[in-house]
Amino acid sequence: MTTQPVSTVAQPSRRRLRAEVLIVLGLSLGQSAVYAVVRLIERYQQDVPIGQQVQTLNPSRSSVDYIDLTIQVLRLGFSLVPVLLALYLLSSHGANALHRLGLVGPAGAWWRDVGWGFGLAAAIGVPGLGLYLLSQVTGTGVRINTSGLPDAWWAAVILLASAAVAAILEETIAVGYLMTRLRDFAWGLPAMLITSALLRGAYHLYQGWPMALGNVVMGLVFAWVYHRTRRLAPLIVAHLLLDLVAFVGPEVLPGPWLAALGLA
Repeated sequence: MTTQPVSTVAQPSRRRLRAEVLIVLGLSLGQSAVYAVVRLIERYQQDVPIGQQVQTLNPSRSSVDYIDLTIQVLRLGFSLVPVLLALYLLSSHGANALHRLGLVGPAGAWWRDVGWGFGLAAAIGVPGLGLYLLSQVTGTGVRINTSGLPDAWWAAVILLASAAVAAILEETIAVGYLMTRLRDFAWGLPAMLITSALLRGAYHLYQGWPMALGNVVMGLVFAWVYHRTRRLAPLIVAHLLLDLVAFVGPEVLPGPWLAALGLA
């Protein structure tokens, strides 16, 4: 009796993995980083000082209400495609991407994730707000308008969804996927932490260099927590909380408070 040879699939070469990383980043946060660099150069070329310039994070996309809503939903949906691609690639050869990134686990793990998330949000959020105010006082940072959406019934839902999509996209690509692949390349921990953090800072350069620098620090903290816990979920929770406060807070805080915080 003859036995059939067992089929084996060769692991991707370093060259193929390098091309994969460049493609994933080129379709997502790497592309955003390139645009952010160009945008920052443009800001310094304008006659208006950078401290007086405004960046709207969630602008309206159409003057027609239902078209605006449709485009908002489509934009959010397509923003998650690179996440699906990263999960698909990390699931090759029988691996489970959700397990590799720490996105599944028992109930106890989820409660710890939430606890870590709230702790990280508090540790990052308060200094981050202080850094933003300092950049406004010194005129080195762009004034951020978190919502340019119309006064429509769906605006709050889109803001909440935008916060969730940003958290999932950034943490999955900039931390989970990138650090996993850098580990596959046998990079050392300092190099992995710095690379992840610099990517995060780069795609925030459109806000000015102080906020980009603050995001580098945030990136170092988040990448280190991921390395220690092997759980991406706490980072997504923390990022979601930070963006919820940033996106929804200006919609509910009184006008004088926003003016005092430099958000009006």
